[in-house]
Amino acid sequence: MHRTLSLALAATAVVATAAAVTAIPEESVAATSDPVRWGPCSEKKAASWDPSPRLECSTLEVPLDYRNPDGRQIEIAISRLASKEPSKRRGVLLTNPGGPGIPGLGYPAVLAASGLPQKVLDSYDVIGFDPRGTGRSTPVTCDLTPAQRNRGNLPPYAHTAADVARVAGNARTIAKQCAASTSASMLPHTTTANTARDMDRIREALGEPQLSYLGGSYGSYLGAVYTTLFPGRSDRIVLDSNLGPGGYDVTAMRSLARGMEDRFPDFAAFAAARPEYGLGATPEQVTAKFFELAKRLEAKPVRGIDGTLFRGITFDRLYSDASMPLLAEMWQALDKDRPLPPDTPPSMDDMENFMAARLYVICGDSRWPGTVRVYQRDVEVDRLRYPMLGGSAASIGPCAFWPTERVEPPVRISDRGPSNVLMVQNERDPGTPLAGAQKLRRAFGERATLVTADQGGHGVYPFGSNTCANDTVTAFLTTGHRPSRDLACGVEPSK
Repeated sequence: MHRTLSLALAATAVVATAAAVTAIPEESVAATSDPVRWGPCSEKKAASWDPSPRLECSTLEVPLDYRNPDGRQIEIAISRLASKEPSKRRGVLLTNPGGPGIPGLGYPAVLAASGLPQKVLDSYDVIGFDPRGTGRSTPVTCDLTPAQRNRGNLPPYAHTAADVARVAGNARTIAKQCAASTSASMLPHTTTANTARDMDRIREALGEPQLSYLGGSYGSYLGAVYTTLFPGRSDRIVLDSNLGPGGYDVTAMRSLARGMEDRFPDFAAFAAARPEYGLGATPEQVTAKFFELAKRLEAKPVRGIDGTLFRGITFDRLYSDASMPLLAEMWQALDKDRPLPPDTPPSMDDMENFMAARLYVICGDSRWPGTVRVYQRDVEVDRLRYPMLGGSAASIGPCAFWPTERVEPPVRISDRGPSNVLMVQNERDPGTPLAGAQKLRRAFGERATLVTADQGGHGVYPFGSNTCANDTVTAFLTTGHRPSRDLACGVEPSK
């Protein structure tokens, strides 16, 4: 299940105080709402997730534009995995699987099936939702063609300044399609700040004075923004696999290349220890094989896999240790021109909404450089610093040509508010590198404590195997106990 999450999250085949930065103060968002009426979740309502028999669904109307709360309303699809122990229930735990653009309606069931401890399930009604623009909530589109979807969210690997200039036209075309789409009126309002305000509407509709939160990857930034805008309504906030304090901005995009370099040695050691794959007898030989295959596939694709797609799928399958055998099999098949493993490359048929919603959020949250020259310079730097992915992650995308209207500046994460944030982070995370988590930790100051786990992959709780990190999160959610200082959880023997 976690590999499926990482694929959508990676999207490679296919990544002052609150009052001073927002025009909407904390007190203005809550409004009287009708009680939520829960009903069964159909497979259609639960999007791509397998709905649990216990999962209930509903919808909630929220303002498209919180500056005009009585204006146009949009729908937010919500779900609940209710506690079966009312005497132990202490509130609601809102969840988000990341993205942006990933539906979260079925995520409570995914968490339960992936090992969320029973004491957490007893302590909370676990709440999921499809963020505005995604899934069963009011959706957005960029009318992406099959060719555009298959091109994915990472630009082709650029070796030269001319390579960057060559793909700028495609990026501009997609930005224009988003701006001309039937959902273009949602462009200025599909932001992390407004999704955080939607979360507070969910809290209010559920009749809860506060909410607790568990969010991973982009969901870490969403949670950081929520607890910045609504510090008094935040209970226990868990941020997993953390973006930096700027969210999914141009810096975060470029950091994917650093994340791949942080994580790749784990795969190199895995493949070198298994001579049956024939990828090299040492980690250094496996690393050399990566560059050999990338160069060969750039010159002549094999079975539909070119150099950029090879780099992207490799990056994606570094998200989980469980994906390493499949990744090694893919390399072996490409090396020998043999049939590829199943779901390689993965289908992009149903990814239009995800890709569009991702663009609406990341391009709308912050301003990206608007000239080709800046991306050419960044590619030149990152291609040398992080050669595995730097030529793609630093190159130009649709955000460079996004419509200029911004309703408000990005939310500035600060140390203003209660000390109720627990951050948890793998040391070798490809999608949200440790360096970004450390920056977010510094921005939060005494509000947060950071727990690092000496393991690789994307996602710690409850998917990872580090019991020190997992037990720390469980204790915080169920008892409120948080380490008094940052905690480093050491490597643990494989089970």
